[in-house]
Amino acid sequence: MRKRALLSVSDKSGIVELASAFHELGIELVSTGGTEQSIKAAGIPVKNISEITGFEECLDGRVKTLHPAVHGGILAIRESEAHMSQLEKLGIGTIDYVIINLYPFKQTIQKPNVKFEDAVENIDIGGPTMLRSAAKNHKDVVVVIDPEDYSTVIDAIRTEGEVPYEMKYDLALKVFQHTAYYDAMIAEYLMKHANKTPFTKTFTVTYEKAQDLRYGENPHQRASFYKEVLDTKGTLSEAIQLHGKALSFNNINDVGGALALMKEFTEKPTVVAVKHSSPCGVGTGFDLLHAYTKAYDCDPVSIFGGIVALNRKVDVQTAEKMNETFLEIVIAPDFDEDALEVLKKKKNLRILKLASMMDKAVNQLDMKKTLGGLLVQEVDNSLFEGELQVVTDRIPTKKEIEELTFAWKIVKHAKSNAIAITRDGQTLGIGQGQVSRVWATENAIRQSNFPVKGAVLASDAFFPFADGIKAAAEAGISAIIQPGGSVRDQEVIEEANKYGMTMVFTGMRHFKH
Repeated sequence: MRKRALLSVSDKSGIVELASAFHELGIELVSTGGTEQSIKAAGIPVKNISEITGFEECLDGRVKTLHPAVHGGILAIRESEAHMSQLEKLGIGTIDYVIINLYPFKQTIQKPNVKFEDAVENIDIGGPTMLRSAAKNHKDVVVVIDPEDYSTVIDAIRTEGEVPYEMKYDLALKVFQHTAYYDAMIAEYLMKHANKTPFTKTFTVTYEKAQDLRYGENPHQRASFYKEVLDTKGTLSEAIQLHGKALSFNNINDVGGALALMKEFTEKPTVVAVKHSSPCGVGTGFDLLHAYTKAYDCDPVSIFGGIVALNRKVDVQTAEKMNETFLEIVIAPDFDEDALEVLKKKKNLRILKLASMMDKAVNQLDMKKTLGGLLVQEVDNSLFEGELQVVTDRIPTKKEIEELTFAWKIVKHAKSNAIAITRDGQTLGIGQGQVSRVWATENAIRQSNFPVKGAVLASDAFFPFADGIKAAAEAGISAIIQPGGSVRDQEVIEEANKYGMTMVFTGMRHFKH
């Protein structure tokens, strides 16, 4: 019995060559729409699907392959006498090769100002149905969704007379992975289009592989980086690498931390230094060089081998200053040509350009994998809850409020328990990742390369005891910002009053675990 191939693709790359090879191998071709036209234009004999079904396509092409003559030919188990007898009785021939890729839903929704109706019209129905049928019956049917697999299939037929089972299995697996990705993308689009809650009964997300990584957090762990399909503006996925080695697992994680913190600062030139995804230095200034110097001076030890993010176009003076120390990555919206040449003198420095880096993460979710499950939450895009509440006798000055706000933005992105001490738009000390808040306070004070007298302090969550306030006061801290909400708030307030400090409550905590 002569074998048949059904070809129906949106991506026409390589389809004529594949059809030609099938024809040379004596395989009968059946096709639809534009695919059929492309094959006919190349002078290759091909039947229209309506010759198989006995029905013309209808409803503007919405219905053309949803027919027993198609799915019976795909799903019939060749070793089953009953199945084959039914096909003969019904006059249905087998379909042995299914070559399909789907309507370009992703490309459609990525168009500027795409209409909802156009997006819906590009939801493929017949394609996924045939693909799933063929993948289910992969023992008897070769199913191909990726043009990159065309030559592999043809080579196998030419050398072995047929496609081996292991290859058919892998091709079927690829189909189910792709149709799951396709449906998840549609569901995500529909959810976001109508502003539906993402916290549904089931949770499905999809990502595309951006690159394979040499290894994960450690050399014995395999890893890859996957990017989101929608809403990637302002994320690392859109960055252009201008120089340096490929990004590692830890590089990508660290840059994520740097970008999240940098998005808090839009008004002034700001530089964020990050090590192990945690801030180690932040500075704002009248220009980028001034800001970088502040960030560097906060912790010259930790910035070594770290990540530096800058929220303005990098000039040559700042580039020369950065080149004085070893950095893993520099990321900015843009670079002056001469600044880029300076930075490129460092052979292994990874230079990333992200024009949209200051765009806020809209509709993003924060996901944390746990053993046997997944924690999902909204991204923490808030800063305060209402107005700041002054709780001490001394009222903060306007300058202190500005500085407290600066410190609050930083502590929000430090690992809890977290304390940030700042002065004049510069971090002096950051205590983070501690199991005790007073230890975080003492670490931040001890870490500072400068006297902290007159500086301000931010705490990501409330002080459960007055000991942290006492430690801050004895070091010379003049103002504190914290969420409040402890059963010992009054005790903490009295301790601040005792030292003449000013303290404000935000009403909102920012744990980062």
